[in-house]
Amino acid sequence: MPMTTNSAHQATADREIVITRTIEAPRDLVFTAFTDVRHLAQWWGPNGFTTTTRAFEFREGGVWEFTMHGPDGTDYPEWITWREIVRPERIVLRHGESADDPNAFESILTFDDEGEATVVVMRTIFPTAELRDQAVLKFHAIEGGQQTLGRLAEYAMNQNNAEEGQ
Repeated sequence: MPMTTNSAHQATADREIVITRTIEAPRDLVFTAFTDVRHLAQWWGPNGFTTTTRAFEFREGGVWEFTMHGPDGTDYPEWITWREIVRPERIVLRHGESADDPNAFESILTFDDEGEATVVVMRTIFPTAELRDQAVLKFHAIEGGQQTLGRLAEYAMNQNNAEEGQ
């Protein structure tokens, strides 16, 4: 019997982190802020982090190679490949330290149009429950994800206000 979406979600629940944020900006603008490297560099990562991009190609199969610089000076090499893109509704990506990272995880992002606002849901699925727990405890993944979407929200709202003021 084939698995339904609901039963597939239940099968991965112990390996997931789900973060939701309502952003007071139109969906097209929020999606563009998430998919254009000049915008990503302005907000990506938790509070206090900056990002340096080495390579970026936003297309299915394309790669974003970058370094996140922590507020304490620690550099974190990062790698993302875009697995599915449904503009402006959905992005599926694989994220790790490199293309061959055995601990890489998948994130599914949805952008739901709520008129003048956008609801972003980021569902991250780790290879194991242990890796999920490690991400939560050691790397503060929930707080970091909330801060990252908070930075996206602030950036998108500022972009929206600038566009409306023109």
